[in-house]
Amino acid sequence: MKNPLLFASTVTFAVFAQADEVQVAVAANFTAPMQQIAAQFEKDSGHKATLAFGATGKFYAQIINGAPFEILLSADDETPAKLEKEGLGVAGSRYTYAIGTLVLWSANPTLVDARGEILKTGNFKHLALANPKTASYGTAAVEALNKLGLLNSLQSRFVQGENISQTQQFIMSGNAELGFVALSQVYKDGKIAGGSAWIVPANLYQPIQQDAVLLSKGKDKPAAVALLAYLKGDKAKAIIKSYGYELR
Repeated sequence: MKNPLLFASTVTFAVFAQADEVQVAVAANFTAPMQQIAAQFEKDSGHKATLAFGATGKFYAQIINGAPFEILLSADDETPAKLEKEGLGVAGSRYTYAIGTLVLWSANPTLVDARGEILKTGNFKHLALANPKTASYGTAAVEALNKLGLLNSLQSRFVQGENISQTQQFIMSGNAELGFVALSQVYKDGKIAGGSAWIVPANLYQPIQQDAVLLSKGKDKPAAVALLAYLKGDKAKAIIKSYGYELR
């Protein structure tokens, strides 16, 4: 009988010998969980995920202009559907990997109250949000302010980030006292990690349904197909939930 240890090592070598690399465009709000998932994915599969983070709208423009991305992890459901319709996304590959939550957050631990009344009192100079034209969380922030009847009165105080990561940086640096970010950016171990926050009620904005899609450049790439499958697995789901996202 063959040495079982030798056989196991041979199988492991064969799997990792076929290791591949996948280029992934990741919505900025999903930065921390995706970094964690990618590390675990490489450990489990041998495949490497090279990640780029930014606003979904900007990624769309790059993809239609030939960017080498093989997977898009979007901050919305519209962009992947559009890419699929245009033949740049693989038909049938699209699915919802996370549902995001909008939060009003400040690095100041006493500034934002539990009901978001700070927006009505106006005791601040600047309010940060992501560009609503390219970032879903920016769109959601505008929707929420509009439903609260505060959009017109607060618009002159906006400090606009290119994406949700830059928006958070504005708040952390003090360029804006508070702003709208993704819950995942300020959430850890089941609670807000620091500062003060108001989780914006879901009825104030359209659901932030975040879809993934296999892009045409990744159609025949083993690592791309493997990563999409991995994102649906228990390990990835546990990481996603730990950052405050909801799952379908």
